[in-house]
Amino acid sequence: MKFLAEEIEVYSETHTENENELLKSLNRETHANVLNPRMLSGHLQGRFLSMISRMICPEKILEIGTYTGYSALCLCEGLKVGGKLITLDINEELETLTQHYFDQSEFSNQIDYRIGNALDIIPTLTDIFDLVFMDADKINYISYFNLCLDKVRPGGFILADNVLWSGKVVDKELKKIDKDTQALLDFNNMVHQDHRVSNILLPIRDGLMILQKL
Repeated sequence: MKFLAEEIEVYSETHTENENELLKSLNRETHANVLNPRMLSGHLQGRFLSMISRMICPEKILEIGTYTGYSALCLCEGLKVGGKLITLDINEELETLTQHYFDQSEFSNQIDYRIGNALDIIPTLTDIFDLVFMDADKINYISYFNLCLDKVRPGGFILADNVLWSGKVVDKELKKIDKDTQALLDFNNMVHQDHRVSNILLPIRDGLMILQKL
């Protein structure tokens, strides 16, 4: 589902700073050679993630769901000198492609790329994070949130992608709510009522929930 008229989206992208050449190359290669390229954050959302990171100036970032690494590279643009980003993904088939682009970036020494089940890895992390970006399987969003909240500093942020799920969260015509849609409905309702965080849901691309730990 398109949440904005196409001409508005084009106008917005036209008046948003450009991707750098590495991100453009990764964007093109993902769309040409990788399944489900819609999972890529892309130009507009990528610049938004970069802006948020630059506003926060995080020392430590956790990303759950790497895909081909586009969002990780955008988030790294705001890292403090000496900061690091840990990014987790369960799909080892994309590891070679993703690592290739990480190795080409100026942030190569700041990215800790791990393949495995995030539900198993997150409890082992001892870092306290300034920013967490959730963009993995929707079924486990509530679990990821609960695992991460204690690892986020007070005042830190959790971003959750795809929370509008192509508009399915408000689609009254659905004959049956699938598991992913129900998981996102449950997640959105839960964090909206959680007094440990403040929240805003932005209709950027497929919906982005921004949570700040109080």
